[in-house]
Amino acid sequence: QVQLVESGGGLVQAGGSLRLSCAASGDTICISAMGWYRQAPGKERELVAGITSYGSANYADSVKGRFTISRDNAKNTVYLQMNTLKPEDTAVYYCNADIRRRSDWVQGNYWGQGTQVTVSS
Repeated sequence: QVQLVESGGGLVQAGGSLRLSCAASGDTICISAMGWYRQAPGKERELVAGITSYGSANYADSVKGRFTISRDNAKNTVYLQMNTLKPEDTAVYYCNADIRRRSDWVQGNYWGQGTQVTVSS
């Protein structure tokens, strides 16, 4: 069984910062791409940032220059540093990863349970 557990969400004022973490555990042997998505009320889930196993990152235009994605492969963890937060960043943030299972060598795509980020104006 593979698990992605997020942490670091919360309530912050506009202009503030938060750092999200997502740790993969369980039946994992290899993690390739990892990323963060978000879903605001009444909107579709959207990609915020992604990162390859080699550290190449991409960002949604709306967060470029404010958010930074990084990963620690030794800890199977991906981070999202969010600076200069805006009320429109308010959403549930989900971790996503492509993970190959140790038990059967099958690669699958996995989601975390989500963490709420609320930015007040």
